[in-house]
Amino acid sequence: MRGRPAPPPPRRRRHRGPRARAREPPPSPSPHTRRHEHSTPHPGYDARAAHEFAMEHGIAVRAIAVEVADAAEAFAECVRHGARPVLPPARLAGAEGEGAVTVSEVGLYGDAVLRWVSGDVGRTPFLPGYAAVGPPGPAGDFGVERLDHAVGNVPELVPVVEYLMRATGFHEFAEFTAEDVGTVDSGLNSMVLASDNEQVLLPVNEPTFGTRRKSQIQTYLEQHQGPGVQHMALRTGDIFRTVRAMRERTGRGGFDFMPRASAAYYRDLPARIGGALTADEYRACEELGILVDRDDQGVLLQLFTAPIGDRSAVFLEIIQRLCPAEERLRAEGRTGADAEVGGCGGFGKGNFSELFKSIEDYERTLDV
Repeated sequence: MRGRPAPPPPRRRRHRGPRARAREPPPSPSPHTRRHEHSTPHPGYDARAAHEFAMEHGIAVRAIAVEVADAAEAFAECVRHGARPVLPPARLAGAEGEGAVTVSEVGLYGDAVLRWVSGDVGRTPFLPGYAAVGPPGPAGDFGVERLDHAVGNVPELVPVVEYLMRATGFHEFAEFTAEDVGTVDSGLNSMVLASDNEQVLLPVNEPTFGTRRKSQIQTYLEQHQGPGVQHMALRTGDIFRTVRAMRERTGRGGFDFMPRASAAYYRDLPARIGGALTADEYRACEELGILVDRDDQGVLLQLFTAPIGDRSAVFLEIIQRLCPAEERLRAEGRTGADAEVGGCGGFGKGNFSELFKSIEDYERTLDV
């Protein structure tokens, strides 16, 4: 967050800072909510508004939560710099006062919000007032560690990016155009925004026009009925284990994935990536449909699910970052955010064309 004007920070600062987390959708309070505060752990939850959100957008993301030092100050600074206020700072605590946190919300894009959270985060399930509930069947650990980045789709990129940079102090981290990521059939423009320590990454996409097929971003905007979170990238330390566990559950109502890349893609992969992966890992990538890319800092392994809801809209990305710089930081005894280099390995620029082909093939089966 910014409290005063300052020049953009240098890339790759590695101090501890905010972390992004995906959260359930709790829209703004209503008189009904205020009359029954004891039964509504989140002060911004309103059942009618939540129902309207679901009816308009289907299964979708309402809030991206970011852990900060002071959620009240974060809210005040954002609003002072032009953010749309949604939920003023509110303090939540358990029955005995344990796990107290402060939450606040400002507008992100469309009906989605940025939620600032501070205090004893993680001391209670989700937030104070919630109870832990076990899985209905055998427990399964997919090995997911945290949210790496959350991607939004909007009709026009520049106004949204300018709003977020002005309101939050985030800076430009990367930029992609249709020439970078499109196919002959469709494309997009994209810009990645980052917090000062580059641990919170918010890519934003817009559709391009004039191609043979409708941009996947335009399809999302129509299906979602407006701007929103397109996908969440979940980071794992072992993508082969994570994807195998997810594929094992596909037949039991678990996960479907985008069509895998072509045989030519995997045949050419070792020459493009080099010795970063072993021969067995290259074979596992082809077996599981995992895509691989690299930049000057490291290697990115990624895989995308099919849309997880009732529309061709929100989906998940599973990623692993192989980053020599992070290995050196861990060897020095650093942990957590102090041992991470934001965006190391990139965002899969070298895979975008292959991914777009997969999405185009998938959308052809949906008649959208």
